[in-house]
Amino acid sequence: MPLTRRASSLEPSFFEHLYQRERDPWSFETSPYEDQKYRITVEAIAKPRATRCLEVGCSIGVLTCRLAAVTGRLVATDVSATALEIAERRCADLSNVEFRQVSTPDESFQGHFDLIVLSEIVYFWDDHDLDLVARGILRSLSPGGRLLLVHWLGETDYPKSGDDAVEALAARLALGFSAAFASRTEKFRLDLWRREDSASAAANRAD
Repeated sequence: MPLTRRASSLEPSFFEHLYQRERDPWSFETSPYEDQKYRITVEAIAKPRATRCLEVGCSIGVLTCRLAAVTGRLVATDVSATALEIAERRCADLSNVEFRQVSTPDESFQGHFDLIVLSEIVYFWDDHDLDLVARGILRSLSPGGRLLLVHWLGETDYPKSGDDAVEALAARLALGFSAAFASRTEKFRLDLWRREDSASAAANRAD
């Protein structure tokens, strides 16, 4: 029987209580699925090397460590203080990583980045929050920058499925973005989009 979808975004308190009960609730540290997903994620964004990267929803920092190895400066955000404490300890020897606690979906998008990573997070947001996130991306992602989305394709009770989440964000960013790479397995999809620079956008409008 299909799960009933939540009507609204998952609140920060949901994640904080989750991490207080269990250190690694999604088995990021030990799951073969997570390891495969992380390897494909890093391969997709490793070249060209990002100068300044934003990871939204970094959780306990397992992917953060891998992103830090292939990016210049990395800002990693999460709504859970407990998760961030674990992530900070994990990445204590990585001088290029900065952690920030946020409380709203758009609060992460402060500053300018040439790579934004949204891994297993867009489907937690409802349409209202996706509007905020889309505006945040447009505010923070530099022309020519890349946006990476990775999402589980299994059944959930989140506001959106993995496919619906990607399609909903794509609809909000349709103008000015192009697909750079895509990969789909039985369990997850990866979408890498590139924001057009001013010259490319002008050329496309002329066409």
